[in-house]
Amino acid sequence: MKAIQYKEYGKSDVITYVEVPKPVITDENQVLIQVRAVGVNPIDMKIRMGFMKTARPVEMPFIPGGEAAGVVVAIGRNVSKFKIGDEVFGITKMHAYAEYVTANEGSVLLKPESLSFEEAASLSVNMGTAQSVLFAAGKLKKGQKVLIQGGGGSVGGAMIQMAKACGAFVIATASGNGVTLAKSLGADEVIDYKLHNVANSVKDIDLVADTAGGEAQVKLFQVLKQGGTLLSIVIPPSQELAEQYKVSAGFVASDITAETLKYGIDLLSRGKFRTIVSKTFPLSDAAIAQDFLSAGGVNGKVVLTIEHEQYIFRI
Repeated sequence: MKAIQYKEYGKSDVITYVEVPKPVITDENQVLIQVRAVGVNPIDMKIRMGFMKTARPVEMPFIPGGEAAGVVVAIGRNVSKFKIGDEVFGITKMHAYAEYVTANEGSVLLKPESLSFEEAASLSVNMGTAQSVLFAAGKLKKGQKVLIQGGGGSVGGAMIQMAKACGAFVIATASGNGVTLAKSLGADEVIDYKLHNVANSVKDIDLVADTAGGEAQVKLFQVLKQGGTLLSIVIPPSQELAEQYKVSAGFVASDITAETLKYGIDLLSRGKFRTIVSKTFPLSDAAIAQDFLSAGGVNGKVVLTIEHEQYIFRI
């Protein structure tokens, strides 16, 4: 099968488009998926650059990618939720940049009929991360005020929709076309961070969800009310600043399973959540796709697509 692979850490020029053996089911709880679309996420580049060597060590040569949508072509003996031919999406954890990939049954869901494979491949990381930050860690409730740093991005956009659906007052930061997108997704207020100082624009926030990190994160402590919470998916926030401002702060590692995606999928089915695919690239252009996302300013999800002549239900 065709796949994206690299043999060493580095910039996008280490990426190659190669022929490798098709994976086989090694666990009776796995399904084998013929991949039709793959979500491109910032962590893909962090792993490739070697920034995750300690937290996420990989064995070289490595096939990246942790999020895919496609068709089930084989199932393990203990699999009960899926059958061959089912269209699915979910988390693979790794090796999704390929024509075929295995995934645990508990990390996969049936693809909603209303969605394309490209749209389905954009869901899992966005929804699962939003669920982990806003509700599992942030305990966001109706009537609270939440500030979402990076509301024009794919994860930030999911956070806006899910926070709004629970009855929170949603403030988002964005720039350029991201301002219009964040408003269209339901944000009550949108601050263009290139034109305005966020710390001077809002106050008394219950929960800050940080998707940007860096210097921007430091300023976010100032907008929280005492006892509020700052959660980041990028870098651990300063505990010294948390103590200074009398707030809680922490880093959130997303827990993404079929179970944790249920709330988001329910919102989708009720028309309260929409997918935003910014741009698609063929699998062979994975390096270009990663560079496009790394350049910043992307509003929505970047997705890789894979064309198959037909569904193949035997391996």
